[in-house]
Amino acid sequence: MKILLIEDDQKTVNYLTKGLTELGYSIDNATDGREGLFLAKEYQYDLIILDVMLPLLDGWTVIQRIREQNKITPILFLSARDSIEERVKGFELGADDYLIKPFAFSELAARIKSIVRRGQQQQVVSMQIDDLNIDLVSHKVSRAGKNIELTPKEFSLLTLLARRQGSMVSRTIIAEQVWGIHFETDTNTIDVAIKRLRQKIDLPFNRKLIHTVRGIGYVLEVRE
Repeated sequence: MKILLIEDDQKTVNYLTKGLTELGYSIDNATDGREGLFLAKEYQYDLIILDVMLPLLDGWTVIQRIREQNKITPILFLSARDSIEERVKGFELGADDYLIKPFAFSELAARIKSIVRRGQQQQVVSMQIDDLNIDLVSHKVSRAGKNIELTPKEFSLLTLLARRQGSMVSRTIIAEQVWGIHFETDTNTIDVAIKRLRQKIDLPFNRKLIHTVRGIGYVLEVRE
């Protein structure tokens, strides 16, 4: 099991790295929010332990950007700030647990085991929408039993729409989460990608799943 520890206090880093390594975990360390965010987005981890107060980017910003990328990696917050408001904010941003400093290592270890156990029970490995099946592990897509070949970008676009089934996804969100574009663009990249995805997902079938919300974005849903 691989854990990313994002913590700037070196004594805490050494203490947790030693203890977690002895428990059999593999640990990567980042001592500021920017480095931690890069590692979290580029590599696959079973758990992220995230301090709130970090240089360059604070923990709130780090978790927001991780969740914006549709990363579902479990995140355990560490913080010396123990107000109810702080804890609620952490959970609202997508944290799986929130542990107040100072803490006993045995409690941290128990919480890690609990988070991992929940994740194993709840992890979504596939999505079924009408006769469309999306395998999130093998990246295979089929509809009505027919396999559909998608490019990596097309798969990312489809899963983004599928995760928000029934809800409109704006062009801005699509640009940010599929292409990493964080500014206004006059290109027709999104329109072309949606057209190609429709040709594979919808065109060969009577019932259409991808619908346009004119001037705003797109929605994936079953309509009568």
